[in-house]
Amino acid sequence: MKKSDLLQATVDHYDIKAVNVVPMIEMMEKTAFQARNLARAARIVDEMVADPGCGIILTLAGSLISAGQKGVILDLLRNNMIDAIVSTGANIVDQDFFEALGFRHYQGTPFASDNDLRERHIDRIYDTYIDEDELRICDETIHKIAESLEPRPYSSREFVAAMGKYLDAKFPQAESIVLEAYRRHVPIFVPAFSDCSAGFGLVFHQVARQREGKPYVSIDSVADFRELTQIKVESGVTGLLMLGGGVPKNFVQDIVVSAEFLGHEVEMHKYAVQLTVADERDGALSGSTLKEANSWGKVDLAKEQMVYGEITVTLPLIAGYAYHKGSWRSRKARNFAEIFSRPSTLKAEGYAELVAG
Repeated sequence: MKKSDLLQATVDHYDIKAVNVVPMIEMMEKTAFQARNLARAARIVDEMVADPGCGIILTLAGSLISAGQKGVILDLLRNNMIDAIVSTGANIVDQDFFEALGFRHYQGTPFASDNDLRERHIDRIYDTYIDEDELRICDETIHKIAESLEPRPYSSREFVAAMGKYLDAKFPQAESIVLEAYRRHVPIFVPAFSDCSAGFGLVFHQVARQREGKPYVSIDSVADFRELTQIKVESGVTGLLMLGGGVPKNFVQDIVVSAEFLGHEVEMHKYAVQLTVADERDGALSGSTLKEANSWGKVDLAKEQMVYGEITVTLPLIAGYAYHKGSWRSRKARNFAEIFSRPSTLKAEGYAELVAG
């Protein structure tokens, strides 16, 4: 088969506005097992949206945009249900930014010959395909953006904002999380930024600059941690909607401890929902429960819920419930990205006492 024969059926994105799932979720509330857990999680998400003082942070891990979840996240953004995003690089760069450049993901099969796919420059993500040649264009675009910036360290939030600015100028009609967040002043953090397609473009940028004896752009993950801590301090009440686990999950939970470490009195995350298939028995982070996070002083136990189910099934139901309940209609945008245009409110007074104690 030709490459074009394999890249035919595109992955289309969910539209949670099309179907009112509220009655079904309310029925689930009267059942058991993960259906009841999902219903409780949906109610918690609606409560955090309805709480006018709550800053809501979405985390993304796993391959979500390639699997048709972009529309869900865009609807959350467009209706002021998300104030900040912490993500893996793959979702933001290889998938969302990639599609914003005009490319697509395609329906495939996990039973294909991976050797045949490799020879045709097709990358497989379980049962979806991506054109490797198009992905290289995405890499090169990241390189171009890096070349356009002043050579200095950047937080991933700053670099992703530069990506949003690029799309706003070159692809203003794109359906993109990066572009929508940029326009709405919703900061996006990618703590392991080089662990994705962006890494190739940035490595090329740095190596070429080094050979020429010139300074280069770098990504400062400590700045990410500091800026997210600043969001926690200024927001006060916070809620988490965590899709999968991994680095984004731990990063966003740790900002409570970081704020206290600096001498700020902050509450634990008041609301927390995690959608995952990970098991807690191996001690790995992705499957660790929110109750366990409470022992670390990160998550309050009053409004927390784990939902064990695959995200392409559970997220549209929970997001659809929150959308059709309509609590977002009276919610104001928090514009967290604007925090970083003014002097930092962080202090560093607690460290000495913490060490001495």
